[in-house]
Amino acid sequence: MTIRSRLRYLRKPLISAATTIALATGILFATVGTSQAATSLPCDIYAAAGTPCVAAHSTTRALYAAYNGPLYQVKRASDGTTTNIDTLTAGGYANAATQNSFCSGTTCTITEIYDQSSEHNNLTIEGPGGAVNKADVGANANALPVTVGGHQVYGLYVASGVGYRDDSTKGVATGADPQGAYMVASGTHVNGNCCFDYGNAETDNDANGDGHMDAVNLSTECWFSPCSGSGPWVQADMENGLFAGGTGSDTNNKGNSSAFVTALVKNNGTNTYAVKGGNSQSGGLTTWYDGALPSGYDPMHKEGAIVLGTGGDNSDGGIGSFFEGVMTAGYPTDAADNAVQANIGAAGYTYSGSEVHAVGASQCLDVPGATTTEGTQLQIWDCNGGSNQQWTLN
Repeated sequence: MTIRSRLRYLRKPLISAATTIALATGILFATVGTSQAATSLPCDIYAAAGTPCVAAHSTTRALYAAYNGPLYQVKRASDGTTTNIDTLTAGGYANAATQNSFCSGTTCTITEIYDQSSEHNNLTIEGPGGAVNKADVGANANALPVTVGGHQVYGLYVASGVGYRDDSTKGVATGADPQGAYMVASGTHVNGNCCFDYGNAETDNDANGDGHMDAVNLSTECWFSPCSGSGPWVQADMENGLFAGGTGSDTNNKGNSSAFVTALVKNNGTNTYAVKGGNSQSGGLTTWYDGALPSGYDPMHKEGAIVLGTGGDNSDGGIGSFFEGVMTAGYPTDAADNAVQANIGAAGYTYSGSEVHAVGASQCLDVPGATTTEGTQLQIWDCNGGSNQQWTLN
């Protein structure tokens, strides 16, 4: 989705038999705080259902039981060097101790998020686009401490101006190819600006028309009025609009403001798409819409780039918190979606400690009482990337 397009719309692997049973019932059991390698993880579940992951990104944990490699890269401000943050074990959690040691006494930004799938669709800091003709910045690496499975790790804190992208992907849906996508985000760190997206986007960083995107969005932006309540809503960004369901507006979509939200959109490229969401800490998914594509979006015209944190043309005013997300080849079954949600709930996402965010005085909204002196802020909302300045929310 794009800023300028809004103006136009103002008018108008093998698994065990036990896992197979779990997929059929939509239930997958795991023990919080133990090694994840003992069970199938989201990309194992989708692969077993015939819709393998072609992108799997997370700063918190492995998304395959066998994955034992880097999750993301950080760069420290003091000397410009980088290091990778790996999993502790195969199928395990991020080794946050490596980041803590490497970044001690300085600040770090996240410069790359590694794709755990065999397609190697890694995300790097996004370049200029049609809406914002300058490169984005990387997220403050220690801005979002959380606990997953009893392990202290870091999420990706997306402030306005933060964005990641891969315009030269492998295996990602193009044209009318079917696709599924989900992300675990936060229902409390959101705004109504364009666009906190994760998913399929244009390869030229510009807005190329209806159906050229297929991304999941979590925000309080009500593109097609009326909307139910104040959000945030899980919506499908298919370019030139955020679709709550149906042809745009869908008051059945009540949104979800949980601390952690599973946001899921799947699109078979012709005829059908679905919008789902749920609390990532417990419970199942709610299907808000499952039906026909809007007029002008059948068939889809996906281009196959991957975007995180911005719209398709680098519209970078949205904010959000990203913990994990995948994209699939093919249209996932509801049973697979349910099993993935059960696994996310079993992972045990919780917030830990205080949140630390980068601040740039010229880039902050006008909030009474806000300053740029470390530790003195009363409130700051939607700030971005000042040089080595931080504030802490206790």
